[in-house]
Amino acid sequence: MASRLQIEGDASVLLRVTHSNLKSFAADIRFSLQMNVEAVKDKLWKKCGTSVNSMRLELYDDCKNKLCDLSDDSRPLGFYSPLDGFRLHIIDLDPSSVTSGGWLEDTSLVEKYSISEDEYNKRSGTFRKFKEQMASQNPSEFRNKMSDDYMGDLCSNIKVGDRCEVDPGEKRGVVKYVGRAEALGPGFWIGVQYDEPLGKHDGIVKGTRYFQCPPLCGAMVRPDKVKVGYYPERDPFEEDEI
Repeated sequence: MASRLQIEGDASVLLRVTHSNLKSFAADIRFSLQMNVEAVKDKLWKKCGTSVNSMRLELYDDCKNKLCDLSDDSRPLGFYSPLDGFRLHIIDLDPSSVTSGGWLEDTSLVEKYSISEDEYNKRSGTFRKFKEQMASQNPSEFRNKMSDDYMGDLCSNIKVGDRCEVDPGEKRGVVKYVGRAEALGPGFWIGVQYDEPLGKHDGIVKGTRYFQCPPLCGAMVRPDKVKVGYYPERDPFEEDEI
């Protein structure tokens, strides 16, 4: 029970503060009895977000009985005789207040930003691009940190037999293999047979055959370097007009 005798010389009071819109908000806040109601509201605005002009205050005793509304902004808080342990309840009168709708407490109501894999892969300066750069500079050190499913999500639209183009160099060919290649490192790889002898092998990498192709037409690349679609073979006799 709250003591109804304030200690002599004590010019403050400790109140329990609750809010009409914020069900999980509850705080014990000390107020000077000399500050007026408007100053009390200003202090509470900084705690809960309800603006001073949209705030109505109700005072309850420690037995949950409503005692009064703090209706006069010019009156000192002590005029309403609050005691330690009493409750000060905030009523937010603004229907468009930041506290309304529950989104300050329920994060599922907040619209989440999302981006497709394709759009993310096009961006520079991402953490994925940073990891790829680090892997290319220190392949042996980085290999141990990559999971077995590394870049597996990028293989969903890549199938054996698809025409493709490989960067850098816009080299065209046919997808011959999709899967893991332990000899090359963790994660997924794409085996490509180039239309021209621009590769490094015939489908055998470090003693393991992943696919069949003519000599120097084979390559194993990461899925992010491969674009599948309509990529016809280039005419080797085609010349630019002079």
